[in-house]
Amino acid sequence: MSQNSKTSNSSLRARRKLLLRQKIRPRVKGISFNRMIPNLLTLLGLCAGLIGIRSAIHGEFATAVIAILIAGCFDGLDGRIARLLRGTSRFGAELDSLADFLSFGIAPCFILYMWALKDEGSYAFVPCALFAVCMSLRLARFNAALEDEDKPKYASNFFTGVPAPAGAGIVLFPIFLGLEAKKLQWNFLIDIAQSPLLTIIMLVMTSFLLISTIPIWSFKNFKVPTTYVLPLLLGTTLYATTLVADPWGTLAFSGLLYLGTIPLSYRSFRLLKADAEALHKETDDDEGESLDQLEQKDLTTPTTPP
Repeated sequence: MSQNSKTSNSSLRARRKLLLRQKIRPRVKGISFNRMIPNLLTLLGLCAGLIGIRSAIHGEFATAVIAILIAGCFDGLDGRIARLLRGTSRFGAELDSLADFLSFGIAPCFILYMWALKDEGSYAFVPCALFAVCMSLRLARFNAALEDEDKPKYASNFFTGVPAPAGAGIVLFPIFLGLEAKKLQWNFLIDIAQSPLLTIIMLVMTSFLLISTIPIWSFKNFKVPTTYVLPLLLGTTLYATTLVADPWGTLAFSGLLYLGTIPLSYRSFRLLKADAEALHKETDDDEGESLDQLEQKDLTTPTTPP
């Protein structure tokens, strides 16, 4: 083979390698976009909380409470989507807690302050500060409970105290009531909804519900009996249509209904706890009887002489 043919073959190989390098896309090192989706939803919820604060400053209370409700929807989605996409991380958990504190701890009490307490003197800010502090304590306790591996299995279906989004929804009851009264043009109900006394009562009551040890249904592992599936679907459809037709009255009624489920949650927790303790006691008794039988058997068994 001549020297010219060798040179042409080597140049041809070099051109082919160059073309292959141009066709192959360079690999980008980084995090998968799927793992970023939960964090993006958390940031959207944080932005919704900020929009609620801005709307309250301008007196747009309907927009403010809608923003808090949207933040609650994002808060309910980000954790579930993170588990589905296997995108859970320590960073995401910390970001979620900070976003929850702003959207459900700072924004609701600020909106209520602008709603009924801004002209009531410096002491009117005290219940707002109490609510924010209790919300931070509730979130800190929730994060600490995630690392508790000794928690009973039946207790995983319950929150300890009212969860943060539900607390924000409960404390905004005066605004829901006031917006519904303005829609119906009931002046006496408007005065009640905008009274500082009702706002202070809701702030203080919700604050203690947040830091309480009352077990509250979480509905995470809630199983619906087969006979109740169709009524539940119909009820959900009815609730959605009612929410669209009369949002403020429906939200106010939902807050009262949620408060009514707290005694039922406590009763359900006590029954499950009693059943678990009874089962544990029976197991201990059975183990004790088995040990007694083994000891009696060892005593009655004749020993063979050496």
